[in-house]
Amino acid sequence: MSPFNDISHTHRIYFETIAQAARDSSVKAYIIGGYVRDLYLRRPCKDIDIVCLGDGVALAKNTAKRLAGASTVSTFQHFGTAMFVVGETEIEFVGARRESYSPDSRKPSVAVGTLTDDQNRRDFTINALAISLNEDDYGTLLDPFGGIDDLQNGIIRTPMPNPDITFSDDPLRMLRAIRFATQLGFQIHPDTLEAISNNKQRIEIISAERIATELNKMMQTPKPSIGYKLLFHTGLLHLILPELAAMQGVEARNGIAHKDNFYHTLQVLDNICPSTNNLWLRWAALLHDIGKPPTKRFKAEEGWTFHGHEVVGAAITEKIFKRLKLPLNETMRFVQKMVAMHQRPVMLTKSEISDSALRRLLFDAGEDIDELMLLCRADITSRNEERVKRYLHNYALLVEKMQELEAKDHLRNWQPPISGEVIMQVFGLRPSREVGIIKTAIREAILEGDIPNEYEVAYTYMLEQGQRLGMSVVLAK
Repeated sequence: MSPFNDISHTHRIYFETIAQAARDSSVKAYIIGGYVRDLYLRRPCKDIDIVCLGDGVALAKNTAKRLAGASTVSTFQHFGTAMFVVGETEIEFVGARRESYSPDSRKPSVAVGTLTDDQNRRDFTINALAISLNEDDYGTLLDPFGGIDDLQNGIIRTPMPNPDITFSDDPLRMLRAIRFATQLGFQIHPDTLEAISNNKQRIEIISAERIATELNKMMQTPKPSIGYKLLFHTGLLHLILPELAAMQGVEARNGIAHKDNFYHTLQVLDNICPSTNNLWLRWAALLHDIGKPPTKRFKAEEGWTFHGHEVVGAAITEKIFKRLKLPLNETMRFVQKMVAMHQRPVMLTKSEISDSALRRLLFDAGEDIDELMLLCRADITSRNEERVKRYLHNYALLVEKMQELEAKDHLRNWQPPISGEVIMQVFGLRPSREVGIIKTAIREAILEGDIPNEYEVAYTYMLEQGQRLGMSVVLAK
């Protein structure tokens, strides 16, 4: 059966156009890599890679002229590649090549090669599949390494018989192997997996940005724990995220043991995935207990404690984001907030809940309260079904009470009813400690429920606080 039977009408037109442009230029062209893999897996793919025996840049320009709606061709002469976008599809062209690597770089020396050379340089058998666009064998699958068998059997393996060479040449391929295994639910061939362990130190020549990209792709899968377990067992995690690897293991004293916080964390991560596609909330799930190893203590009267691990974890989060070159703006602060606050709702379910405590939770969480509650629910990993039911029931009650309080006090995205500017105008002040004292007093009075979250009442309370501090009104309403 021709693989083209499952290609959309639009893509069929693209391939016929590329084939005609290749014939007119007297070059041979092939679809190669991820598009072919996903075609057989019946997965949607909007990125098409074309390899040709000749000038890839020229073929890209020739093709783009023939396709209505094609964007301007972007060329990368140093790499001999070119690409354009048409509709929702990105098509990239490259001339077939062979590569050689130096030990201190993943950037290869490139020379013109054959299709066989180009397939040999691919990372995995399932990514070395090619489909001919040439007149004599149009639509024929070229599978020199048994990639179709590996697709059917769910196997990730390198095309080269010695996977050490594949990973030593380009260490990023180790992360890609684990990422594909996570995305596709495939097994990594034992020889390939062993080679990842053998070459793990080579990951040190890979940029933080490249590593973060692969981690993010793993995080966006339905079950990221698959990838993190592979990272741990190959030793890559100890080099990339040593703080996470340090969480593995159980220690016992006086017959008292704590849970394995590494595997607990992975369960929390998997738990949250069905509820959210928010990449950064998933990162918060991964890092929520990252502060436990440095705060672990054993006390005879209490057993194992991790006091303050949420505060320490928020600080460690920033270090990890900086090291991996992840965003350091509101994104990081959101993850830090989730890590720092993930214990707060738990503590509220263990005691009688006061309106004051709920107001403070709503105030501190702000617009992120729903995400925080998702994280807290995911954090329930007990095997005791009754305990799980009890926790979920308590969280449901907590949410119900917060909704009632929010409807009354409007504390989500709360802005103080009296601004610092108003305080300065009324009392004739410049920015000063006294302005901060009054603002804090108003906020605390609202959170404690002493006054409602209303302008007029807060204004009167401001005047009382100013009088208490010995201030005179210079600009009355």
